[in-house]
Amino acid sequence: MPDFNWRSPDTYARAQNAETADMAWECLRRNPDYQYDHNQIAERGLDVTTEFRRKWGLCFRG
Repeated sequence: MPDFNWRSPDTYARAQNAETADMAWECLRRNPDYQYDHNQIAERGLDVTTEFRRKWGLCFRG
């Protein structure tokens, strides 16, 4: 079980100041399909492909 009180506003204080990209990342990283795709790339030592970026709507700033 999580060690936080989901009923407490303090638990969500960080989310109130989060930017859109932060919230999108929190949703994406919990997605089981994304986790699977990411693990496939990581386990094989592959570079992130254009297809992977397009599928998941990723944009990497340099």
